Amino acid sequence: MIKKFIAAFIFIFAFSNISFAAVNLQDMDFARVNPDVRIKDITEVEGARGNQLTGIGLVTGLNGTGDNSQMAVQMMRNLMRNFGVTLDAKSVRTKNIAVVSLTATLPPYARPGQNIDVNVNTMGNASSLSGGMLIQSPLRAADGKIYAVAQGPVIVGGGSAQGAAATRTQNIPTAGRIPRGAIVEREVPSDYTMGGQVALLLREPDFTTAQRIADAINRAYGVVAYAVDAGRVEVNLPGQYVQAPAAFLANMGGLEIEPDTSAKVAVNERTGTVVMGGNVKISSVGVAHGNLTVTVGESPVVVQPESFGQGVTAIENRTDITTEEDGTSMIAMPSTTTVREMVRVLNSLGAKPRDIIEILQAINKAGALHGELVTM
Repeated sequence: MIKKFIAAFIFIFAFSNISFAAVNLQDMDFARVNPDVRIKDITEVEGARGNQLTGIGLVTGLNGTGDNSQMAVQMMRNLMRNFGVTLDAKSVRTKNIAVVSLTATLPPYARPGQNIDVNVNTMGNASSLSGGMLIQSPLRAADGKIYAVAQGPVIVGGGSAQGAAATRTQNIPTAGRIPRGAIVEREVPSDYTMGGQVALLLREPDFTTAQRIADAINRAYGVVAYAVDAGRVEVNLPGQYVQAPAAFLANMGGLEIEPDTSAKVAVNERTGTVVMGGNVKISSVGVAHGNLTVTVGESPVVVQPESFGQGVTAIENRTDITTEEDGTSMIAMPSTTTVREMVRVLNSLGAKPRDIIEILQAINKAGALHGELVTM
């Protein structure tokens, strides 16, 4: 009983803290746009990259949901020929197999014997891969060499059911994956310390961020780093780390800086999603947004002919159209308005996400949005 009381008290306390944080969200300090982040979280080491692998395989064990295309028949014949069995094309009549495409990414520093994930997708007219087993298939890189071999049960996140009068499909049953389903057979050499130098590549190129990275490294290890451009910082290995570049990257990656990002507003008109960067500014502008509601009503009326007349009974469609506009007053946003003020103003207008997108597009057309408007 005491344990239940303590657990309930902890839950109520945690919930009250969450509510308190939500209530006081408007009072938070948004003056600082970007937090301090580690260098390793915003950069990659040049020369340490992944490689894409592809292949074609055959999935067996399907319960009548495979494909019977000519491609599947040919692959089945080739497979059986490898085991000394010769099949005639007419003798391969089954929908328990499916031809699939295989994709995987060979991560940097992968060594022979390690396992990687494999994505599986149908190539023919198979309806589902549920319950299937991938037969051993090679995975090749762009150079044509085999770097991994895949095999194993296919895990599908969807399914389908079909009856006499209806069919129901959930998610995508024709695509799946094999976790750790490929064994690495060949490694890709990665030399990231050419001439005693390491290059850092920024995931989001920015001149200010690149210079801040170089400054942070120089403060910790002396003048050894310099920004080449917005996306590259070159670092000369300090003397004590020439023979241990991995230790230098581990220590250097933990240094923290405040990244700088360009002002952007990303909108998705299909989903009504709006994401605004904290450093977006707006010049002095007035905003008014009215919602126009159009109502269309159909009132079919049955028309009867006169007695002993030659007419016939018919249905006459009558359409009533009414319009209603919810007007709003003009609201002025002062110069250098930040995201915080913008959200408050748009909420006061009662604007929904799709309305906000239209307002932002109009502000951008007016030249008052100081940032890049990205439409997804």
